[in-house]
Amino acid sequence: MNIENTQSQMRKGVLEYCILAIIRRNEAYPGDIIDEMKNAGLQLLEGTLYPLLNRLKNAEILTYRWVESTSGPPRKYFILTEKGEKFYELLESTWRELSIGVDAVVKGNYKKEENEPNNSEQ
Repeated sequence: MNIENTQSQMRKGVLEYCILAIIRRNEAYPGDIIDEMKNAGLQLLEGTLYPLLNRLKNAEILTYRWVESTSGPPRKYFILTEKGEKFYELLESTWRELSIGVDAVVKGNYKKEENEPNNSEQ
């Protein structure tokens, strides 16, 4: 079994959520997103980020605005749309539920349901 493939799939599963969390806090330039992910210990390449941002823009989850730069071409800053806010809230709820469940399973720290036989006779 290829561990790198499994690790990659696990990362991809949370990548969109992390990127939207960054943009939700404050509109973001792609380079800033990459830096913040790197600072958090999560590797993100431009070749992964730009197609994802474009897909989210096409799905009306994100929009953007151009900002003039003193040191080069204008920069595109991404912003969550109203639809994006709702989408993010669903991802956040899913992440919390998943995180709690996975943590419980890994630690073996969950209450097992007791299956009681149905003794009612009619």
